[in-house]
This record gives sequence, structure tokens and C-alpha cells, in this order.
Amino acid sequence: MSSSHREVVLRHIETVGYMQPALHRQTHAPAPDLITPDLWKAYTRIVHDVGGEPDVPMAWEEKQEEQWELNTFATAECLAWRGAWTAEERRRKQNADVGQTQYLGLPYYGRWLLTCARILVDKQFCTLTELVNKIEEVKNRHV
Repeated sequence: MSSSHREVVLRHIETVGYMQPALHRQTHAPAPDLITPDLWKAYTRIVHDVGGEPDVPMAWEEKQEEQWELNTFATAECLAWRGAWTAEERRRKQNADVGQTQYLGLPYYGRWLLTCARILVDKQFCTLTELVNKIEEVKNRHV
């Protein structure tokens, strides 16, 4: 990677990082004439549309799914078969609606699991309290 390309990548990462909610930095929307091209790119970037984005090289590895990942996939499919959601709803909620911090911070099936919980509560299949109590009950059975 050339030094100029590296500088562009670092500047973009810094600009996007400035907007991350996890930083808890107070920000105000700039006036239109103060929006730089870098800021425009950071504001308009769709969180899950990372194709063509600059990044560091990454080694490709085959990975065997862990049991919790397989269980999460089965849970998500069962919710779909039972009519709780469509595949497009699931994709939108786990990719576009989570925001960049959760999208980049959670493992792939972690976003699926979060989405399952959100769907169950949002569509009133159960209350948040019922879900939390059931999770605690299952945890206690497997300790």
C-alpha cells in the first residue's frame, strides 16, 4: 500500500471514528458549506456496504461454526418458518439497522442473535422481561 493510499485510509477511518456513538463525544451537524468531502463520505456511507472500502489486508480462513452459531441460525430459520419475519426483514435489521458500532463490533451470528431478540420483543411475541428471564433460566440450567 502506497503512503498516499495509507493516508487516505487513515483519514477515512479517523473521520468515521469521530462519528462513532461509542465515543460519546458531543457533535453538532455542520453547516452545508463546512462539510468536507471526507465528512460527506463518512456521513453517507451505508454501514453494511463495505465493498470497495479501503482496509488493511486480511487473511482468508475457513472456519468451522461453533455450536452457538449453528443454534442461532436454526433459531432464526424457525422464526422465519413460523412467520415472525421475512428474510429481507432479518437482513435489514441485522445489517442496516444496527449501526456501524454494532455491525463492526459483533460477530456475524451475534448480529443474528441480537436481531432474533429484537424481533421477538418488537413484534410483541414476548416482553423484554420475559426474554431476559428465559435467558437467565437457560443460563442457570447450563452452568
